[in-house]
Amino acid sequence: MNAFLLQYLPIVIFLGIATVLGIGFMVAAWVLAPSNPDSEKLSAYECGFNAFDDARMKFDVRFYLVSILFIIFDLEVAFLFPWAVSIFDLGQGAMVFAFWSMMAFLGVLTVGFIYEWKKGALEWQ
Repeated sequence: MNAFLLQYLPIVIFLGIATVLGIGFMVAAWVLAPSNPDSEKLSAYECGFNAFDDARMKFDVRFYLVSILFIIFDLEVAFLFPWAVSIFDLGQGAMVFAFWSMMAFLGVLTVGFIYEWKKGALEWQ
C-alpha cells in the first residue's frame, strides 16, 4: 500500500507548490499593490457605455450584435482545428467526405458572413 501511495507523491507535491504559489501571489498583490481608489475607478463599467440607473433606458444594441457575431465566428473557427488534425487519420473515402462536408460548412459560414456584411451589421457609425 505504501508503494502505491508513493506513485501519487509528485501530484501531491505539484498541488502543494501550486497552492502555495497561488496564495503567495494573492497575498503579495494585496500587500504590495498601491491602493488609491477614486470614484471613476470604483464606478461600474459595462459594454462601452456608462452604467445607468433605469433598466428601461435605451442602449445601443450594436455592442451586443458585434459580440454575438464574434462568438458565432469564433466557435465556427474552433470546429476547424479538430477537423484539420483528424482528417488525415481517416480512410480515403471518409477523407473525401470529410473534406467536402467542411467545404459545405465553410460555404454556409461564408454566405452568413456576406449576408451580415451586406446588411451593414459590421458597420460602426
